[in-house]
Amino acid sequence: MDPIVHSLYEPVTGTWQYVVADPSKREATIIDPVLDYDKESGDIDINSADILLKLVEDNKYKICYILETHAHADHLSASRYLQSVLGHRQSVAPEVCIGHRIVQVQQTFGTMYSIPQAELENAFDRLLQDEEELVLGNLIIRVIHLPGHTPDHVGYIIGSNVFTGDSIFNPDVGSARCDFPGGSATTLYQSTRRLLSLPEYYRLYTGHDYPPPDRSINVASDESTAVPFTTVGKQRLENKHLKAGTSEEEFVNWRNERDSGLQTPKLLVPSIRTNIRGGRLPQSSEDGFKIVKVPASVVRVQ
Repeated sequence: MDPIVHSLYEPVTGTWQYVVADPSKREATIIDPVLDYDKESGDIDINSADILLKLVEDNKYKICYILETHAHADHLSASRYLQSVLGHRQSVAPEVCIGHRIVQVQQTFGTMYSIPQAELENAFDRLLQDEEELVLGNLIIRVIHLPGHTPDHVGYIIGSNVFTGDSIFNPDVGSARCDFPGGSATTLYQSTRRLLSLPEYYRLYTGHDYPPPDRSINVASDESTAVPFTTVGKQRLENKHLKAGTSEEEFVNWRNERDSGLQTPKLLVPSIRTNIRGGRLPQSSEDGFKIVKVPASVVRVQ
């Protein structure tokens, strides 16, 4: 049985967020939710997260897990805000989960940003092992390690759907950068080969979409040019960086050259500072992370 998949696009950061549900028991998971942040003003907003909450409420879903694919460098996670709100609505609050290699990323960036170790220990409710299976109603969520963009990166297979995070993008976008600490173009190539070895009808749901200018436009909606998934078969034929026949050497050389000229993501510092804390904000502004306005419902480090 395949799940119901709701795809919600956050256009400021180009992020796809997902609500994935068992149609029979109405149990669901949220994948890679966004907490809105304005770097210049220092304002935090919950608009994107509240859209997710309304969808959950309208469909009468019970959220069992909030799943992160990795420690994002381009948006703040809304996981703890969602957990806090859902904990009051449901009998049991959902667990915030991520791959177990997040510990490596926490060590790297915790040292870099002088974050107290106490704020990183047990930051997540559950650290997931490779190939671990989570029960979601009558469905199974299988954890798959997809390193390369970051060393902690995982994806989630639910039925014939794979939520790939930043391990592969849509065919006309191609692939993600690999120049963050612990990243590797060689490893990313191997991860994408694993994805493209799946049955051709499997859907690969991406973590971001950055629609190229030549993608056809439906003027009825600003979001219509962003695409949440393509099939394995389409990716094999059309991915401009990683389609079938692309050699490892060819990809690695191109990716490394490309990454050497990329700018630092504009929300890198606030995103990493929040996300390695399991989605909790610091109590006040930190170096590179201006915090001026925070809704009372948003969770901060205790």
